[in-house]
Amino acid sequence: MLFNSVAFAVFLPVVFLLYWFVFQKSIKLRNFFLLIVSYVFYGWWDYRFLSLIFISSLVDYLVGINFEKTDLKAKRKILLIISLSVNLGFLGVFKYFNFFADNFTALFTSLGFNVHPRTINVILPVGISFYTFQTLSYTIDIYRKKFKPIKDFIAFFAFVSFFPQLVAGPIERASNLLPQFLENKKFDFDRARDGMRQILWGLFKKVVIADSCAVTVDYVFKNYTSLSGSALFFGVFFFAFQIYGDFSGYSDIAIGTAKLFGFSLMRNFNAPYLARDIGEFWRRWHISLSTWFRDYVFIPLGGNRCSKFKYIRNILITFTVSGIWHGANWTFVFWGFLNGVYYLPLIFTGKQKAHTNVIAENSILPGFKEFIQMSVTFLITLFAWLFFRAQSISQAFDYLSIMISKSIFEVPHVLYGVKNMMLVTAFMIVTWIHRKRDHELEISYMPVVLRWIIYFVLAAFVLYNFGGEKSFIYFQF
Repeated sequence: MLFNSVAFAVFLPVVFLLYWFVFQKSIKLRNFFLLIVSYVFYGWWDYRFLSLIFISSLVDYLVGINFEKTDLKAKRKILLIISLSVNLGFLGVFKYFNFFADNFTALFTSLGFNVHPRTINVILPVGISFYTFQTLSYTIDIYRKKFKPIKDFIAFFAFVSFFPQLVAGPIERASNLLPQFLENKKFDFDRARDGMRQILWGLFKKVVIADSCAVTVDYVFKNYTSLSGSALFFGVFFFAFQIYGDFSGYSDIAIGTAKLFGFSLMRNFNAPYLARDIGEFWRRWHISLSTWFRDYVFIPLGGNRCSKFKYIRNILITFTVSGIWHGANWTFVFWGFLNGVYYLPLIFTGKQKAHTNVIAENSILPGFKEFIQMSVTFLITLFAWLFFRAQSISQAFDYLSIMISKSIFEVPHVLYGVKNMMLVTAFMIVTWIHRKRDHELEISYMPVVLRWIIYFVLAAFVLYNFGGEKSFIYFQF
C-alpha cells in the first residue's frame, strides 16, 4: 500500500480510530491489532511475501530467546549465524542471486568457458532490505549483550512489521522502537498534530517536488544522446531533488504516521544538501542506514582505531557494501565506492568531523566559505548521483561525456527549467529557514491564521499535482 494512495487515505483514519477507541485498553491487544493491520498494509502489495516477514520474525524471536539461555560463546555464535544465514539468505536469493549468476556467466565466458547457471524469475519483495537490517540489529545487539531479548512475541512481531516504517524505513534499532510497544500509551494531541504536519510536508515533497522533477529526469535519461550537455546537467540536478524529495518525503510520512499512534521514530534526513563536506552529508542523508553501517560494518572492521591504511580500507569497504545494499547493479557498487573515495581527503586532513554544528547558526545567510563548501559538496554529490540513476556504468560514462562537452554552455530547453527550478528554489529556502528544526513544517511559532493558510496551500499543491499513485524510488531497494 502506497502512502500517496486513496487506499491509504482510507486505511489510516480507520486504523487510527480503532487503535485509540477500541484497542487502547490492553497493550497486548493493541499490539496484536498493529500486527494485523501492518500485515494488511504489506500484503496489499503482494500477500505471498508476508511469509518472508513472518519467518524472519520467528527466527530472530527464537534466536533472541535462546541467547538468554546460554553464555557459551560457541552456542551464541551458532545462534548468530542462524539469524545471519536466514535473513541474509532471503536477501541474497531475492535481491542478488541473478546478479551474481549473470556476472559469474560473463566472467567464465570471457575466459573461454561455456557455462549456463540457473537464474530465478522472481520479483523483489518490497522493503526486504529494510526489515532485514532491522531484525539483524536486534539479534546482533543481543549477541553483543547490549540489549535483552523480548519474550512477548506479539510485541516483537509488531516491531518488525510496524507499518509506517516497514517498507522504506527509517531502519529502527530495537533499543529505540521495541520498548515503545510495551508502553501504556495515552493520546497526545500535540504529538498527533505535529505528526499531521509532517505527513503533509512529506506528501508535498513526494507528490509536488519529487514527482514533478521525475518527469524531466526520466525524459533526459531516456533521450540523453540527442540532448545538450546543459540539459543533461539539469537532468542530474533534478534527480538529486527527485530522490531527496521522494525518500525524505517517505520518511516524513512514516515518522508523522508513527506520531499519530504515539511512537517516536528516528530522524532519517537532516537537510543533507546544506552539508559542507561529504562526511557531514552522510551524517544528514539516510541517517538510519548510515549509522547502521557504522555500527555493524565499519566499527567491527576496526573503525578508525587502527592504522591509517586500515582506516581507509574500512571506509572503502563500508561505503562499497552500502552501495551494494542499494541494488544488484554495478552502478550502485561504483556509487558507493565513489562516496568512499570522496571521504578519503577528510581522513588525510583529519577533518572527518569538522562540521557537526548547525550551518550559519547565528546568522541569516551562510558565509562565503560556507557557501563554497556547500556548493562543492553538492556538485560532487551530483556527479555520484549520475551513477546511481544510470542503468549501467557505460551509460553513465556516455552521459557524462556528453554533459561535459561544449554543449553544456548552451541554453537548455524550457522543459528542463522554469517550473522545477521554482519548486526546488522555494523548497531549499524553506529548508534553510528551518534548518534548526526537526522538520520544515514545524511552524507552531507562527500565528494560527498564517499556519492554516500554509496548510491549505500545501494541501492544494498536493491535490493539484497528484497524477496517480506513483511508487517511491526506494521501494526497489
